[in-house]
Amino acid sequence: MHFKTKHSFILVIAISTMVFGITSSCKDDKKIIKTTEVPFTKEGELTLYKSDTDSIVSQLEIEIADNEYETQTGLMYRTSMKENQGMLFVFEDERPRSFYMKNTQFALDLIYLDTNKFIVSFQENAQPLDESSLPSNAAAKYVLEVNAGLVNKWQLEVGDKMMYSNE
Repeated sequence: MHFKTKHSFILVIAISTMVFGITSSCKDDKKIIKTTEVPFTKEGELTLYKSDTDSIVSQLEIEIADNEYETQTGLMYRTSMKENQGMLFVFEDERPRSFYMKNTQFALDLIYLDTNKFIVSFQENAQPLDESSLPSNAAAKYVLEVNAGLVNKWQLEVGDKMMYSNE
């Protein structure tokens, strides 16, 4: 009986040492969480037009964010986007919108559009990783995100319009 108790005690100490040793080494290990960049996936094409002349301002390949997950994620975890690309957010209703740049690593222009696809307002040069509110300043059903500086380059104005198609 004494022999079994002694071995049991040694076994408990050995197991305890192993468990606590493993636990303390796990605490000491620093875990690095790596995010994988999300690649651009063409889901449609979009054309921007001047309202006064109907002339084409720009044609883009677009990704379409039309569900809760996609609208919450947007262009997060990406490092860039080509000039001929954009992300179009499509909402079920038209109302004032507000975006922010959390986890977005490059500057963007946000173009807010109404139900009839006319531009109602802009937020230009939204800065990376900035969590400040970027409101639409008018009711919007669509939001188009493009690289910063393109609104100015294309000379877009409130009242200009867009058309898009899904693939």
